[in-house]
Amino acid sequence: MRLTTSGISNGRFNRPIVGRISREPLPLDSRRDVVFLGDTSALAPESLLGYRALISSTGRYSGESPGISAVNHEHLLTGDIVALDPSGFVRTLYRPASDHNIVFATGRCNSNCLMCSQPPKDVDDTDAMVSRNLELIRLIDNPPKRLVITGGEPTLLGERLFTIIEALRDKFPTTYVHMLSNGRTFAWPSYTAKLAALRHPDFMLGIPVYSDDPVIHDYVVQAKGAFDQTVLGIQQLARFGLRVEIRVVLHAVTIPRLAYLAEYIYRNLTFAEHVALMGLENIGYAPRNMKSLWIDPADYQSELEDAVEILSSRGMNVSIYNHQLCVLRRSLWKFSRKSISDWKNIYLKACDACQEKDRCGGFFQWADKLHSAQIRPLVRQALS
Repeated sequence: MRLTTSGISNGRFNRPIVGRISREPLPLDSRRDVVFLGDTSALAPESLLGYRALISSTGRYSGESPGISAVNHEHLLTGDIVALDPSGFVRTLYRPASDHNIVFATGRCNSNCLMCSQPPKDVDDTDAMVSRNLELIRLIDNPPKRLVITGGEPTLLGERLFTIIEALRDKFPTTYVHMLSNGRTFAWPSYTAKLAALRHPDFMLGIPVYSDDPVIHDYVVQAKGAFDQTVLGIQQLARFGLRVEIRVVLHAVTIPRLAYLAEYIYRNLTFAEHVALMGLENIGYAPRNMKSLWIDPADYQSELEDAVEILSSRGMNVSIYNHQLCVLRRSLWKFSRKSISDWKNIYLKACDACQEKDRCGGFFQWADKLHSAQIRPLVRQALS
């Protein structure tokens, strides 16, 4: 599924525009927040007045409204919230029909992980992103079940991040908000205390810990001292009553000490509500570091099984993300979750005949370039 597209800007705007898509013409008094999408060349110029922006499915058009033409628009639905960039780029920010919506806080990060799926940008985008996200929140009509705040590292917005969380709390108090963070900023108790003071009713942080060995963790995130900051940050979050999930990305660097890490988590971070053991995503920095990262998931089933046993047998809530059932040992199936966002979730041709496909989480859309050598269709009768 496509979430970004581009076309030709008409040059009538110099900063991004956020608006809600409509494929049907609206009354003049209902157009203020709307980006009209259609064949604008077939409409009279006066019928296009009052819209926040226009997206033309055809060539250039006349009129004074800011807009982008010649856009591949099949994925854009009425009600979707989009951001139009003066360069002609159109990004989908929110889809009411999806349960996998995010609030992208910033492109900056103070880590530089070997397998980062969203390589950081060294640009101060605080004002622009806070403004965009507050407008996004304003334009969402109905409370979503869940939202994920991600980046980059959201805490690099400083206290401006609290403005976003506060807006979500006030408008959508029943929405579960999950924020992905490297946890390092929470080592400072004053910052953590201010987050706790917001008292969001349903908020959790997902924070990665890649090894029980500080040297290995710091190597994975490419930041000296990151392990100590992250662990202290997690403990500060618990101290202030904030909920925490621990995330571990599985690859050749983290697998050898996975059981030791599971033991470390149980002994030092027992308060964590959830531990997610996650398959590697082949995008961003990962492809260029794949020689040192890749291990076929079929080859680390013993280590994965040991780690799950260490955690689950002691009452910790553990899940396996981004793995296929045909690769996992049967003992691990009950821990496997369908975790891949709908817009990047696919199945391979080998999955067509699989009788467990409906239970399997499938693949990231770029898995056609690299995946386990053990992918095969499963037959229920043979497994019974």
